[in-house]
Amino acid sequence: MCPGSLEEVARARHWTRDILSGHPCADDAELIVGELGANALVHTASGGGAGTFHVTLSLSPQRVAVSVTGSGGHPDEPKATEADEDDTHCRGLSIVMTLACRLSITGNQHDRTVTAELHSPAAGATAC
Repeated sequence: MCPGSLEEVARARHWTRDILSGHPCADDAELIVGELGANALVHTASGGGAGTFHVTLSLSPQRVAVSVTGSGGHPDEPKATEADEDDTHCRGLSIVMTLACRLSITGNQHDRTVTAELHSPAAGATAC
C-alpha cells in the first residue's frame, strides 16, 4: 500500500522495474504503474490527505498483470478520453489500453481496481 503522493508513484515505478528486472514486459509495466498510479491520485480520494493506492504485480514468463487500486471517491468507472493535440493530460488510460493486451476494471466508488495484462512476445505467449 502506498501513501497518496506523486513521490510514491515514482517509488512504485522503481519497485516495478526492480521486480521485473530482465522481464520483456518490464518497461511497459513500469509505465502502466505510473499512469494508473497517477490516475488514482488525480481521479480518486487516493490523492487526498490520508489517501492511499495499492499496486499488485502478478507475473509469469509469458504474462504480467499490473493492478492499481484507488481509494475511491468517484462514482464513475474510469474511461479513456480523447485528448486534444495540445492537452498535457487525459491520455493515461488510453496509453495503458494501447500497451495492454487486456484491461479490466472492477470495484465501485469506494475502491476500484484497474488491471492491465501484458503478454511477453519473447516467451511466445498467445495473443489476446
